Amino acid sequence: MGTLHYGSPPASFKIDDRTLAHVELVIMAKLRRRENLSFAIVDEKTSLRQALWISPVTTLRFEYDAPMPEINRLWLQELVDTANSSSGLRIVPEPELPER
Repeated sequence: MGTLHYGSPPASFKIDDRTLAHVELVIMAKLRRRENLSFAIVDEKTSLRQALWISPVTTLRFEYDAPMPEINRLWLQELVDTANSSSGLRIVPEPELPER
């Protein structure tokens, strides 16, 4: 289980390592382009929803318990699409890769 640390002093959010790796790639791509985005995090156990405003001046740290996973390009694109929407980045289910 990874952790997204947001702000200073940081608020910390536990997110599965695989999911967090994909989210990190999306967020970093947006920030490299100096774009702001909102990111909605929903706690599946409690249904608590929190929204973060992320900008190039936001303090972020991504912490992992495992090595970088293989990236699912289909999922990455779906996450990019949500980040570019008016509702902002949100975690959507990972699609299965087609068989080769």
